Amino acid sequence: MIQSMTGFGKAIKQLPNKKITIEIKSLNSKNLDLNARIPSAYREKELQMRTMIANKLERGKVDFNLYIELSGEETSSQVNMPVVEEYIKQLSMVVNGDRTELLKIAMRMPDALKTEREEIDEEEFHQITETLEEALNEILTYRSDEGEILKKDFILRIKNISEILQKVIAMDPERIQGVKERLRKAINDLKEQVDENRFEQELVYYLEKYDITEEKVRLENHLNYFSEALHSPDSNGKKLGFITQEIGREINTIGSKSNYAAMQQLVVQMKDELEKIKEQLLNVL
Repeated sequence: MIQSMTGFGKAIKQLPNKKITIEIKSLNSKNLDLNARIPSAYREKELQMRTMIANKLERGKVDFNLYIELSGEETSSQVNMPVVEEYIKQLSMVVNGDRTELLKIAMRMPDALKTEREEIDEEEFHQITETLEEALNEILTYRSDEGEILKKDFILRIKNISEILQKVIAMDPERIQGVKERLRKAINDLKEQVDENRFEQELVYYLEKYDITEEKVRLENHLNYFSEALHSPDSNGKKLGFITQEIGREINTIGSKSNYAAMQQLVVQMKDELEKIKEQLLNVL
């Protein structure tokens, strides 16, 4: 079944001293374009998380956000006491002030706080990857639901093109007869006596030139192939795009060969349906 590249997934896990929140958003893109925002303490695990996302999502413009919120019982930052005391000492030499006021100024100075970089606990990272899996499963469900909507629209558009093609097929004998009559009228307007054998030869030439039998057959085959690809187990937007190009090629050829206003109007209708398919295909994985 087809999947959309548009999706959103979010998962939250509460640990005894931390809250893990992961959000993933994706939009359409030709390739995988992954933008990751994670706390600096977890940068060493970024590649592993990127690999997990790439394996699941394959394509799309993806924004991945990892938030780690500490509880009140734990903090990675501490007051750098020697530095703060030195700031207060120096400030008191400049101005006579209350120690509390000097402390406020000192705490805003560089290096007043020190952050101890802790090694990532493997059990904690296991909880993060589990949360990431939950978010990925959620975005995949979202993509599948969106894909089902797209699939219904594609089925409708292909059905519309197929129905218009049947009108083209039904109109073709009338078109050929019109070509014959126009050629005969053109000869009569010349008021020239013509060799009937030569006329028949010229008529065959023009009828072959305007013949769209092969295009009608190929277009019908391409439409069937597109429908089959829609129901395949994998989602392959690029494959559907290639089939769409072939459909467009046959429609254009029918339009250029038709030389018949009524048929050209039908060709315009088929092109309109095809453009709607192409637009939506940009979102298919």
